[in-house]
Amino acid sequence: MKPFTTYNIMIAVLIAGTALFSSCDKKEITVKDLMIKGLPTLSARNVETMYSDSGKVTMVVQTPLIQQYSSEENPYTLFPKGLTVLFYDRTDKPQASITSNYARYTEKDDVWELRDSVVAVSNKGEVLETELLFWSQPRDRIWSDRFVRFTHNDQIVMGTGFNSDSRFSNWTIKNVTGTIYIRDEQEVTPAD
Repeated sequence: MKPFTTYNIMIAVLIAGTALFSSCDKKEITVKDLMIKGLPTLSARNVETMYSDSGKVTMVVQTPLIQQYSSEENPYTLFPKGLTVLFYDRTDKPQASITSNYARYTEKDDVWELRDSVVAVSNKGEVLETELLFWSQPRDRIWSDRFVRFTHNDQIVMGTGFNSDSRFSNWTIKNVTGTIYIRDEQEVTPAD
């Protein structure tokens, strides 16, 4: 049998001391302590979320990927692969839709930022196309400071800057750069 050396005794004391002192600190670890800044607190694929008011569906959001960042100072939700939003009226009929290839929702401001190939379509067939669109549900407003192309009735209006309610019933384009009038072409047959 080998006698204990000073080195072996020091190792034994160090291990015992570490075990003793580490068991005295009972600091609770919370979920927030485990969150790493810059990483999502929630991530999910192929999500469909229904929003309702008084039991009636008012909006459906569909996305291939959602990432929530709740631990940030200003919490937000990203839709890095885009989304589709469908709006419904009180009779569950579709009223409008918005699609984009990227979106961000900021909780503090309650504002959606939609980017990259944004297309909004109303139930009247009106179509808004732009690269950047902001949408505030509480204020019932959509707006953009970028180039827009708005198709309605018999014309296409292009310009920079757009402001409207979410149903396109009261819209304005700030700096109109062009208007194209569309005429239904009817087939003309020669008289016999």
